[in-house]
Amino acid sequence: MFPEYRDLISQLKSSDDHFHEKFALHNELDGTIRKLEKHHASDFSPELRDLKKQKLKLKEEIYDILKQHQPH
Repeated sequence: MFPEYRDLISQLKSSDDHFHEKFALHNELDGTIRKLEKHHASDFSPELRDLKKQKLKLKEEIYDILKQHQPH
C-alpha cells in the first residue's frame, strides 16, 4: 500500500501511535477479507461488504495522514 510513501510509513509506524494503530487495523482487515473471500464464492455478503468499506475508509485516513506529513 502506497509504495511511494514506504519510508514515511516506516517512520510513522514507529513514531506515531495513532498512525500505527490505523495501519495495523487496515492490515488486520485485509487479512480477514482475504480469508473470507477464499471461503465464499461471492463478495456480496453484507459482512464482507462492510469490512471492505471499513478497510477503504482506513486507507483514505492513512493516505490523509501521509499527505499531511509529506515534506512540501
